Amino acid sequence: MEWSPARAIEELGAGFYDPVAPARFPEARLRFRNRRAAAEVGLVGLSERDWLCRFWAFEPFAGSLPQPLALRYHGHQFRVYNPDIGDGRGFLYAQCRDAAGRLMDFGTKGSGQTPYSRFGDGRLTLKGAVREVLATEMLESLGVPTSRTFSVVETGEALDRNDEPSPTRSAVLTRLSHGHIRIGTFQRLAALGEDADMRRLVSYVRAHLHGGSWGDTPAALLAATAAACAETVARQMAAGFVHGVLNTDNINVTGESFDYGPWRFLPAWEPGFTAAYFDHAGLYAFARQPEAVQWSLLQLGRALRLVSEAEPLVPAINGFGALYEAAFARAMLWRLGLRPRGKAEDLAAVQALEQAMAASGAQPDRVFFDWRGGAARRPGYDAGEWTAVARALEGHEREPDALAHDYWRAEAPETMLIGEAERIWAAIAEHDDWERFEAKIAAVRRMGEAHA
Repeated sequence: MEWSPARAIEELGAGFYDPVAPARFPEARLRFRNRRAAAEVGLVGLSERDWLCRFWAFEPFAGSLPQPLALRYHGHQFRVYNPDIGDGRGFLYAQCRDAAGRLMDFGTKGSGQTPYSRFGDGRLTLKGAVREVLATEMLESLGVPTSRTFSVVETGEALDRNDEPSPTRSAVLTRLSHGHIRIGTFQRLAALGEDADMRRLVSYVRAHLHGGSWGDTPAALLAATAAACAETVARQMAAGFVHGVLNTDNINVTGESFDYGPWRFLPAWEPGFTAAYFDHAGLYAFARQPEAVQWSLLQLGRALRLVSEAEPLVPAINGFGALYEAAFARAMLWRLGLRPRGKAEDLAAVQALEQAMAASGAQPDRVFFDWRGGAARRPGYDAGEWTAVARALEGHEREPDALAHDYWRAEAPETMLIGEAERIWAAIAEHDDWERFEAKIAAVRRMGEAHA
């Protein structure tokens, strides 16, 4: 794969972004380099010096954007509308085409102040960067459509934060994502009444992010976004993942999950489990995530009313539940290495499995690992709610290569529970020891190979 630069975002025009300059950092220590993702966009051969020129100094790529762009958007944050947001500590650095011809964005986090930083310093803690790597690697390996952490460079600044011991180390992160067009991007245009720009954005998304196959209408865009988001949130649920902050500015119209702050993976199948300590009402609790996504899609539909009648938009919103239900059943069976059988049978199996996990308090990764690797390899699966699971799964055929990888013969599954993430960070914070971090990435990728 050769590097294939792009600058499609410029088709939208200056009303969608502000040119900005990256921060100048005192140090550059390369901490994470995603060679697997780099191979997919033709950058795997970069020397470390050239890598830092691109993903620390943010020198422009020939043929891509001449300078970074801070994207403009609004959004509902915990369902309160906020017009005073936008890229406040990041920007769109460059665009390219991947091996499949998809338009890809390099977006940053911690790259300096922009017109939307307000009172923020535009920086990112190294701990935040480490956590984002762990989240994206685990999600990718569990089949969740997600942005990928492309690069993390420690920058040598000391940051003060009220939610972790300070001063703390700083970093700049680059993510690779299929677009950075948010639901909040549309909301901003609707709030400002910019109908010409709204039509331009609809056409941009159809041409570059939805593959051109859905038609060039607002209703088609909403339908494509709903289908993509249903698939993603279903896979997040099957992964036992809680994003924590599903605001409309954090939902990409491609469906890709991105921007990881207070994430958690479930220690037990608990519907009310929350990731963010500040989510006091449980708005984005585990089981409420599909509801949060559908609510956000409704806001997208409302924004599109600027350029569409309401009636054509309704089916996409009303159809979300069925799309999610089917995708969730497929994702749960995929984790078990089983083939779908039929709507009624699949839903019954998933319902039985959810009930058993919730009643038992078992850790979900352990359950999936045990049942895929030999249905009840440990005592305790032969009684109570688990007997209903066994009956519900009887007719489902196993995928031929479901157990081909020797990962399934290990003693325990890979997990990404918060305690382990904290231990990985503690080794870095206290001893600058990255061995545990690197070993975890390798182990998680091996798990991904086993699932694939």
